Amino acid sequence: MLKSNNLLKLSKLDCHYGNIHVLQDINLEVKKGEIVALIGANGAGKTTLMKTISGLKEQNKGEIIFKDNIHITNTPAHKRVQLGIAQVPEGRELFKSLSVKDNLMLGAYTRNNKKEIEKDLNFVYEKFPILFEKKDLSSGTLSGGQQQMLAIGRALMSKPDLLLMDEPSMGLAPVIVEEIFSFIEELKKINMTVFLVEQNSYFALTISNRAYVLENGQIVLSGDSKKLLDDPRVKEAYLGM
Repeated sequence: MLKSNNLLKLSKLDCHYGNIHVLQDINLEVKKGEIVALIGANGAGKTTLMKTISGLKEQNKGEIIFKDNIHITNTPAHKRVQLGIAQVPEGRELFKSLSVKDNLMLGAYTRNNKKEIEKDLNFVYEKFPILFEKKDLSSGTLSGGQQQMLAIGRALMSKPDLLLMDEPSMGLAPVIVEEIFSFIEELKKINMTVFLVEQNSYFALTISNRAYVLENGQIVLSGDSKKLLDDPRVKEAYLGM
């Protein structure tokens, strides 16, 4: 049974691509209101784990439990969105021929309360003013950083209980990365629950409450993020110290 403050729990999760064993015996949990980071080298299996949680990749073994002890192991991706899981995917995956506003509204497709949707739309515009300025333009005309803001906004429009963020700073200019990181800090202040995969391990450990280290498809370290920042193994492998 999940404890009352747990939002997500993975137990003995395995995932394969053909004969390749990508994830092995993954056990982790995310509590309500916390930011949990997942760090690891390229090819460690981080994106596969994100896709498995959101339902875009089927696991071969193990169990996924979401809020209120809902077993979502075999629940399709669109149903997981309805339950409260939204993902900001690596690569953004926007509908580039559609307008900025239409992309945002697609994030709210499971919702019916127009007033609440409008309120959340205004929240996104307030946090990312450039999206309001360009709301009628096709999303394909946006810069990489603006597209990342749009991908985040689209996920928030589903009003998620759990926000999955996969490499939000990848390929962005430093000034835009700083803006994205600042927004994630704001999410922390409003108690949004975030599971964050981030190539910038130092930032990921600085902003998160807890973290897991993934190597070759296995979790090799976990614990309080500040303690992991001081761990010699983490310093050497991921912080360049």
